[in-house]
Amino acid sequence: MFVQQLEPVADSLTLSALIATLPLLTVLALLGGVRMRAHYAGPIGLAVAVLVACLPYGMPLGQTLSSGAQGVLFGLFPIMWIVVNALWVYRMTVRTDHFDVLRRSFGRLSDDPRVQALVIAFCFGALLEALAGFGAPVAICAVMLVALGFDPVRAAVVALVANTAPVAFGAMATPVVTLAQVTGLPLESVASVVGRQTPLLALVVPLLLVVLVDGRRGLRETWVPALACGTAFAVAQFAVSNYLSVQLADIAAALVGAAALVAVPAARRPAEEPVRAAVLTGVRSDDLDHVDPRPEVLRAYAPYALIVAISHRPDRPGQGPVTATRTVNWPFLDVANPDVKPVSGNLFALPLLATGGTLVLFAGIATAAVLRVAARDALGEWAATVRELRHAILTVTSVLALAYVMNLSGQAATIGHFVAAAGAGLAFLSPVLGWFGVAVSGSDTSANALFGALQVTAARESGLSPDLLAAANSSGGVLGKMISPQNLTIACAAVGLKGQEGDLLRKVLPWSLGLLLLMCLIVVAQSSFLLGWMLP
Repeated sequence: MFVQQLEPVADSLTLSALIATLPLLTVLALLGGVRMRAHYAGPIGLAVAVLVACLPYGMPLGQTLSSGAQGVLFGLFPIMWIVVNALWVYRMTVRTDHFDVLRRSFGRLSDDPRVQALVIAFCFGALLEALAGFGAPVAICAVMLVALGFDPVRAAVVALVANTAPVAFGAMATPVVTLAQVTGLPLESVASVVGRQTPLLALVVPLLLVVLVDGRRGLRETWVPALACGTAFAVAQFAVSNYLSVQLADIAAALVGAAALVAVPAARRPAEEPVRAAVLTGVRSDDLDHVDPRPEVLRAYAPYALIVAISHRPDRPGQGPVTATRTVNWPFLDVANPDVKPVSGNLFALPLLATGGTLVLFAGIATAAVLRVAARDALGEWAATVRELRHAILTVTSVLALAYVMNLSGQAATIGHFVAAAGAGLAFLSPVLGWFGVAVSGSDTSANALFGALQVTAARESGLSPDLLAAANSSGGVLGKMISPQNLTIACAAVGLKGQEGDLLRKVLPWSLGLLLLMCLIVVAQSSFLLGWMLP
């Protein structure tokens, strides 16, 4: 048995914490300083984590490698298994031109560019985030807005800022699932708290989007549909994440938000020409005037309906059928915490069937049939999806392996005990840590893997709620996505602004910091009597 140590370096918590941060500092320095690609930085950081675990912490090499292998397996299944199959569904809609049908359908909902921004960047962007994530919503929504006549810079800014509230439940709730796994907290408890934080952002972001599109005039003239959209989105995200299904939280929120938006009479009124002239300064796509047959429009919406129908299953015990999950003793791993009690990492739970990725795979097979994609072509698209995501797969698996090595060797516990000295200030700093992790890595999943266990340890040492600080890591992290180098590059490439990432950063950074401050205040209030009643 390997027993974790909190102060392995000179019996000093401070020195031990400095050594324990080396893997994290390595990854952050390579990404932010050297500007190395994430799929190179991740494995290098993993190597540093292995050295720290084996040398100062004294973890046997076999157990160190075994803990890393468990992280790799979790990264592949269920995390990337979800992402691959979700993106595969989207690729089939592009292959059959049904994605263009969907884009034209959205363009006809309203000719007001402020409402179009809400429908496409906020609602449809949330749907894409729910299915694929990893930069896809920013790229796709920015291109759609440019096709409607938006200036490329404005389209990129709107797409980046809109990609906030749905991120924590993106890619079929991959970030929250990862957070629960690395912290050992129940998925339903973590998701429940996240579902009481990010909906508050959803109330604000639509109002902010109409300001970005048309300034004060946009807010004055379209605040009613924006507020209706944000409120419906927030209520649906809260209700579904807390009482129905974590995986369906963003899908339901996006659909309910869009329905509420188009139901408001003000959203359907034709926009005045001065508004259109001021906002639509780009080149409008000619194919927007093409009228698609109703059956093709229904087929364009079918993939998302199939995912909702097939993925619908309650996550809470007693509310649905028993799912096949196999729990095994992880080989070559026997770890105890400093109190000599076995840690949860000694066991590994493997869902055999009813995992998000498998359900989306079934939805993808049904989608191929509905869209009339031949079996050979569908398999080819699936293989192409894996090739497209190969770097993301390497990044996610290496970062999760790093997180598992740090957690099981005791490095994360050491950092958590050291950070706990901040006391009550942790509630304010917790979202900042998640924001910083996503700003550097570009992924809420990666930030949760890196800092989730640290947040929980610090919370327990300081007397705060572990669920609250773990959730705050993810909720704060969503606000760092708009300034991450990866997302800025994706946005610039999508709208033809290559090389202008710095200009785009200066435009979105103030909004990122402002929303982060709001989230910090929310978490502080939830840790006190002010909003403590919000927590489950």
